[in-house]
Amino acid sequence: MKTWLITGCSSGFGRRLALAAAGRGDRVVATARKVDDLRDMALPFEGRMIALPLDVTDAASAHAAVAKALETFGGIDVLVNNAGYGLFGAIEEGTPDEYRPLFEVNVFGLIETTRAVLPTLRRHGGTIVNMSSGAGIAGSGGGGYYNATKFAVEGLSEALAGELSPFGVRVILAEPGPFRTEFLGRSITMAANEMPAYAASSRRHYRETNDGRQAGDPEKAVAVILQAVDAEEPPLHLPLGPVAHGIAERKLAAFRKDIDAWRDVSIDTDFDRP
Repeated sequence: MKTWLITGCSSGFGRRLALAAAGRGDRVVATARKVDDLRDMALPFEGRMIALPLDVTDAASAHAAVAKALETFGGIDVLVNNAGYGLFGAIEEGTPDEYRPLFEVNVFGLIETTRAVLPTLRRHGGTIVNMSSGAGIAGSGGGGYYNATKFAVEGLSEALAGELSPFGVRVILAEPGPFRTEFLGRSITMAANEMPAYAASSRRHYRETNDGRQAGDPEKAVAVILQAVDAEEPPLHLPLGPVAHGIAERKLAAFRKDIDAWRDVSIDTDFDRP
């Protein structure tokens, strides 16, 4: 039996992971900014799921949730950093009032929650699942700010994996493509400054025509994440769905093409040896 602490459980993958983990007999600390959104979910699992408020942008809130989790269940085996949202719009369209809060939640909030849990994970081992995205594998027009936050999560997670492996702590980057969650609806904001110059790369039409029509089944993605958490040797990178795998394959091919094409020029940059 594992004990999970999951952020952003009011909807999407966070809610589904909480239900799946509790449903198989694990203990779950389900958290969200508005804890009232979670109470009905926790009721059927009395004794195995508790609902706690956690605003990831508030370090004190993260530490309080961790302390309550330890008081209730005695430990934490799995941390899932799921809380986050998206911002669509060209780089020139975005404003500080729009993109700075995005980083506060998606990057700095993840850091604060992770730091709050690390002391207990270092002592006892465990797993960190950081919810990245196909957008964390490769950037694309109209999603640059969201790409940037998820690229930050990727780099941070790769560093964490190296730092924490001596303590028996594994890190998994879940990188879903489009799944039929509430993400394109309640979890996406659009840059208010819509510029005609960027109409060709705008994600507005994509959002309007794909919300609720994504091909990905989130329950199947959750099952894969559970399998990875249970694995003796889980992957660091876990693309989920054919779209995410396609993004990864194209990124690898493009990276290799650039490296090979410029190798002779770009590699010869050391001081000449006497």
